[in-house]
Amino acid sequence: MDDEARIPRTRGAVCGVLLILLGLWGGLAPFIGPYLHFGFTPDKAWEYTSGRLYLSAVPGAAALVGGLMALVTRNRAFGISGGVLGALAGAWFVAGGGLVLDVLKNTSVNIGAPLQSASLTATLQDYLERAALFFGLGVLILFVGALAIGRFSMLAARDIAEEADGYSYASQEQSFPTPTGGYRTTTGQFPSVQETTTAQYPPPPSGS
Repeated sequence: MDDEARIPRTRGAVCGVLLILLGLWGGLAPFIGPYLHFGFTPDKAWEYTSGRLYLSAVPGAAALVGGLMALVTRNRAFGISGGVLGALAGAWFVAGGGLVLDVLKNTSVNIGAPLQSASLTATLQDYLERAALFFGLGVLILFVGALAIGRFSMLAARDIAEEADGYSYASQEQSFPTPTGGYRTTTGQFPSVQETTTAQYPPPPSGS
């Protein structure tokens, strides 16, 4: 694998965890919100509708998968792909309902009518439900996905230093091998230190 494509696994940890949590919330909140009378019709928990599937569960799953990709990878391109998937999921939370209704003219896929509770006014609860389940959630996911793309795209100083250290160490090992003998010149070969000492200083006579 190319060294420039390898990154520390911690590079996408925070963004990956956030995308996973936001994806879980976006995919499950419409199904469990009726327990608290918060969300959109039908006012029944775990009730399947095409709107809940295509406008909440599918983009929530996409954000979750993108978060997993960003969390576990050490490959730069794979991490960027996870960030792109998360960003697309966030964009769908923001604009998916309007796109299906206004562009595709499909009225069967819709978010439903906002639920009401006695503790909040109708206008305030409608705004909070749309913000928590759609446009506000989508903006958060889109931001985290874009942040993940930026983090995986950048070449950090630590990455450059580690790559330079590895290259320098490998170059030194290749350029300066350990000498194992004498040093050859144009006229011959220098003898080793032991041979030179023996030749210049012969041992003393045995009788002295």
